[in-house]
Amino acid sequence: MKKRYGFLMSMVLAAGTLLSACGASDDATGDGDKKEDSFKVAMVTDTGGVDDKSFNQSAWEGLQEFGNENDLKEKEGYTYVQSDAQSDYRPNLNNLVRQDFDLVFGIGFLMQEDIKKVAEQQKDAQFALVDSVVDLDNVASITFKEHQGSFLVGLVAGLQTKTNKVGFIGGVESELIKKFENGFKAGVLTANPNAEIFQQYAGDFNDAAKGTTIAATLYGKGADVIYHAAGGTGAGVFTEAINRKKNGEDVWVIGVDRDQHAEGIYDQDANKSVTLTSMVKRVDTAVFEVSKLTMEGNFPGGEIVEFGLEEDGVGIAPTTDNVSEEALKMVEEYKEKIVAGEVEVPKTDDEFASFNK
Repeated sequence: MKKRYGFLMSMVLAAGTLLSACGASDDATGDGDKKEDSFKVAMVTDTGGVDDKSFNQSAWEGLQEFGNENDLKEKEGYTYVQSDAQSDYRPNLNNLVRQDFDLVFGIGFLMQEDIKKVAEQQKDAQFALVDSVVDLDNVASITFKEHQGSFLVGLVAGLQTKTNKVGFIGGVESELIKKFENGFKAGVLTANPNAEIFQQYAGDFNDAAKGTTIAATLYGKGADVIYHAAGGTGAGVFTEAINRKKNGEDVWVIGVDRDQHAEGIYDQDANKSVTLTSMVKRVDTAVFEVSKLTMEGNFPGGEIVEFGLEEDGVGIAPTTDNVSEEALKMVEEYKEKIVAGEVEVPKTDDEFASFNK
């Protein structure tokens, strides 16, 4: 499988490399002359739901923007189907194919096997999988360099912790979420070699109560900054931090996937938030761009479309009210170093061990 790095490159190459890779008749009907005004696109959420304030919501916002820009009618030209359990993934994907949607997104790496099975059975359908790779000609694989963005928010945490203790809470322990964890830890220790880092996994992306319990444990150990990469479970981290902030504790949360400043507000009148910053992952941009390419006849099937710092696919949130000038300066400095290849951010435990020597 060939890699296609970033949506900007994809757009530049749309009429050439991608088209030749996919063939001139890449559309759901196989007729080669799909008209834009009849294009239909849909997405299947993972169990976090479309209003998870995180990953799924960002994807839906991208699909809404695409639909609005192209005058598509919601529920007809663009829509989503919510999954309440993992067993819903395959039926939901098949249902959208039966409704003749030209492109069907699977949101989240947990859908990898289901997308693969359905794509193998429905060879004329077109799919896009976010956060994992399926090596089939009718699947576009959308990935991100989450470790790079996580490194940047790790710098902020390392510089602004007052206890020299920070925490990381992951959803399901996996190769993907390890990228968040290891990038974050590398950033923390780059800014503050004396920092102690706690990490714990919830085993779930949709258990806010568990997020609250784990956050209470890590704050109880002295962590004053916690970065979560846990989807809906992360809502519980904000709940715990807000309660502690109201009780006078100086604690913070680093959000994920989208700007989560609003999720951390504990004083509406003063717009004060426990959100220190957020690692923004532009799932919305990815969904928009892949939808656009497909509508134009350039479906990147069999390709990996990857979004990193260089493509503005990851980074820190635009809301920087609680971030120090020193931290912002360091973020910009290391962003340039990472893009230039001077700093290689670790993704795996082994890479982190080597980075931290």
